[in-house]
Amino acid sequence: MRKVISTRDVEDMLRQGQDLNSIPADALLTPSARDRIRELLDAGRGGAKPAGAGPAARPAPGAPVTAANAPAQPPARPLSSKSPKAELEALFNSPYCHELKLQICDIGKRLWQRAYVDGNGGNIAIRVGEDIVLCTPTLVSKGFMRPEDLCLVDFEGNQLAGVKKRTSEILMHLQMMKRQPKALATVHCHPPYATGFAVAGVEPPTCMIPEYEVFASVATAPYRTPGTPEMGKLVADLVDQHNVILMANHGVVAWSHNSIEDAYFKMEILEAYCRTVLVSAQLGRPPQTMTPAQLQDLLKIKQSMGIPDPRHGLKECELCDNEGWRPGVTCAVPTSPASKPAAPDPDVEALVQAVTTQILAQMK
Repeated sequence: MRKVISTRDVEDMLRQGQDLNSIPADALLTPSARDRIRELLDAGRGGAKPAGAGPAARPAPGAPVTAANAPAQPPARPLSSKSPKAELEALFNSPYCHELKLQICDIGKRLWQRAYVDGNGGNIAIRVGEDIVLCTPTLVSKGFMRPEDLCLVDFEGNQLAGVKKRTSEILMHLQMMKRQPKALATVHCHPPYATGFAVAGVEPPTCMIPEYEVFASVATAPYRTPGTPEMGKLVADLVDQHNVILMANHGVVAWSHNSIEDAYFKMEILEAYCRTVLVSAQLGRPPQTMTPAQLQDLLKIKQSMGIPDPRHGLKECELCDNEGWRPGVTCAVPTSPASKPAAPDPDVEALVQAVTTQILAQMK
């Protein structure tokens, strides 16, 4: 009798590290099992390659995949800071964390290539357990990080694994994750145009570009010394309703409930938007904005995606308020009100009248 393979069988084999090529060639795959295998093929990346395979070797579409080709799986039981040290070390050195380390290094390089960071600025973190986080090290350029540079910390900032010291600004990332349970990954950097808005204390206007309205929800946190608990608290106070925070006189931090790359995408969207807004302000004409009804349609899409925004539930008449945005304003001395004529002096009037009377008498 031909063996029947279900989705559960596929997941069990992956968890046990079994080679999916061991599935008999004549086995019957249920439709859901076949879809799951295709999903693993599409999502799989960065894993070990089969012996003798080329740089992009991968089984043909629809063929069984190996555990090496499948995405690295998180531990079946989430670990915490109270887990045995040996288990934490094993997690830190597991294929699952190695895949995340590669993603962090990739995002760090993108930040550096786009000039969103300079020197050793910026930091990245992702939750890998109940209260444990994988994060970038301090004093290392984000453009040249290696997987072995990364660190594992608990929610109090204590380092649990890693050779290099963790970033000094991790406390802000941790406070964000504590306050917003959906925050899986966080990215902090200094994109020039968005940071310019943060330095000026001006939040970008709304109702101009759909991508910004759907994917970003922006607020501004007051300045405090970077790396301090005070700075982290001011940012964390905003993450319930905003996923992108302008940090006054500093930079930007974004969080995502999906992935590190999604948090990074929000940086690209924000920076492109701020640049576009500044360009439009220099064209000498008021920007054309979408209507409140059009914005309401975008907010419905945003809400369906689980992205927070304080405008959810507002009426159309309450949307598209850009009172704080004044493009092209220049300094000018205000015009003083017109002076009122001085009241006539009675003595002067009497003298003028007397002189006038004498001159008229002489003329006669």
